[in-house]
Amino acid sequence: MLVLLFTLNIACGSRTVAISDIPAILIKSRGGTAHSIIWSIRLPRIMIAMILGGALAVSGFLLQTFFNNPIAGPFILGISSGSKLAVALVMIFSLGAGLHPGSFAMVLAAFAGAMAVTGFILAASQQVHRMSVLIICGVMVGYICSAITEIVVTFADDSNIVNLHNWSLGTFSGSTWNDVASAGAVVALAVMAAFLLSKPIGAYQLGESAAGSLGVNVLRLRIAVILLSSVLSAVVTAFAGPVSFVGVAVPHLIRNLMKTQRPIVMIPACFLGGAVFCLFSDLIARTLFAPTELSISTVTAVFGAPCVIWIMMTRNRQ
Repeated sequence: MLVLLFTLNIACGSRTVAISDIPAILIKSRGGTAHSIIWSIRLPRIMIAMILGGALAVSGFLLQTFFNNPIAGPFILGISSGSKLAVALVMIFSLGAGLHPGSFAMVLAAFAGAMAVTGFILAASQQVHRMSVLIICGVMVGYICSAITEIVVTFADDSNIVNLHNWSLGTFSGSTWNDVASAGAVVALAVMAAFLLSKPIGAYQLGESAAGSLGVNVLRLRIAVILLSSVLSAVVTAFAGPVSFVGVAVPHLIRNLMKTQRPIVMIPACFLGGAVFCLFSDLIARTLFAPTELSISTVTAVFGAPCVIWIMMTRNRQ
């Protein structure tokens, strides 16, 4: 599916490229208009969709493991909204001062926002022991962050509003090779770190007492899991804006497909599944009402929200 969607995303767009011509265009160092479109516009967008989609899915899997709940995810828990607020503040104040924040500053701001919301959720989890109530707290925090973001946008300069509005809807458009390199480096390190923690995460899935009896330092593992999930969701928000439901839907679909919860299988499978899901959603966003382009969150919500409803109904029957 990844290879098929990769090919379709290269071929389809405002200018259609024959699939038979794609290998020659990719191999040639120079070419005509089709070569420029593919190498300057479509390939960076495809690569960033794959990287960020995989990051969101792995982040969702880590959060679901941490909270032991299949509908926990960076968007539902409000972590993405916290990142969105922090990045929006940095963008508006920086652009207002005539500065252009780099990739590192954006990721750092998104991480700070994600950690602020995550810290609140962790504090709430000490007082609230029902997971359904904790999820609702996360949703409410997300609404609060979104409301503050809208207030900030209202009083921003017109030029800043245009830049922020396009980003806040969630989009992979405008991605460059520099974005691909920056996002790819951070995501690769975080996903590799999560993969190396597969064995202790697998023990943690058995329960904290069982993990402790197997020699796992539960406190350090919990800190590592929440940091890695926050970094991954922050990278996505910094480069593409808030992208909804990928972190919830994909891990559940992959879990049903693979018939296992073993992290050593789930982490790479979730990454590939997230890449497939985002490539599919981006293809629809670009081509369904072309030349009008939909936001990526609109498409992911259409496919991801029914999956969340299905999860909740299945758990209720159980």
